[in-house]
Amino acid sequence: MKGVLDLRYWAILQGRQIAGSKCFFENFKLSSKIHYLYVMFCLEFILLAQFRHKFRYRQMQTPQILIVEDEQVTRNTLKSIFEAEGYAVFEASDGEEMHQVLSDNQVNLVIMDINLPGKNGLLLARELREQANVALMFLTGRDNEVDKILGLEIGADDYITKPFNPRELTIRARNLLNRSMSTSSVQEEKRSVEKYEFNGWVLDINSRSLVSPDGEGYKLPRSEFRALLHFCENPGKIQTRADLLKKMTGRELKPHDRTVDVTIRRIRKHFESVSGTPEIIATIHGEGYRFCGDLED
Repeated sequence: MKGVLDLRYWAILQGRQIAGSKCFFENFKLSSKIHYLYVMFCLEFILLAQFRHKFRYRQMQTPQILIVEDEQVTRNTLKSIFEAEGYAVFEASDGEEMHQVLSDNQVNLVIMDINLPGKNGLLLARELREQANVALMFLTGRDNEVDKILGLEIGADDYITKPFNPRELTIRARNLLNRSMSTSSVQEEKRSVEKYEFNGWVLDINSRSLVSPDGEGYKLPRSEFRALLHFCENPGKIQTRADLLKKMTGRELKPHDRTVDVTIRRIRKHFESVSGTPEIIATIHGEGYRFCGDLED
């Protein structure tokens, strides 16, 4: 932006010099028509540079949401809701279209139904967690606890049932986007510590993966990575469910919200896959969880 402003200032000075000084034309022995074309070229160049800068800035700053929903009416409604909030919105009716949009764009949040043609939302969520690092929200008519827990276990950051409140939906989406696009998210990839090692395990910050003592790597979903990273940064300290949920999703803890418990259970399964691994995350009844791993310096 500074370069654009400097160029504008230079052109203004040139324009004033050209318009206000007859000797300018005489000294350079150029016709007034050539000078006119020269000034117009400078101004057009400035306008083009400004347009390109604003376009790139808007592209970088505008959160991009992908709606994966097979019902056209619902998809149009969701698109209108989020576009009214200023988001860039893409649409997909099935898994194939979803992967195409993801490959062509830098999507920040995927809002997906479970009942989809072909592969259902649960299968697509598993694929999404293995291939991309984006926030994921289920928006579905399945309101039973089993589906909700399964969705969270797969790696969804949030789960909302239909019919939904548009205001609640946009607030939850904004919280997820703020969390995923916040400065802290950038700092996670630029922090001085690149990995944490404990009891033969390695948490790799850059790749967001957990490597077992046997050398097997697990690509962690966003919520698991953030929870385990928070534990490693605060070894031995009791972490409440409210604190963990805030770190994982940016949401406030509500009654009967089992997101944290489900995430901890998924993390423990990784450790349990290698026999001989001691308890890494302990349950502190009535308070929360504590990291008990032996971190190496």
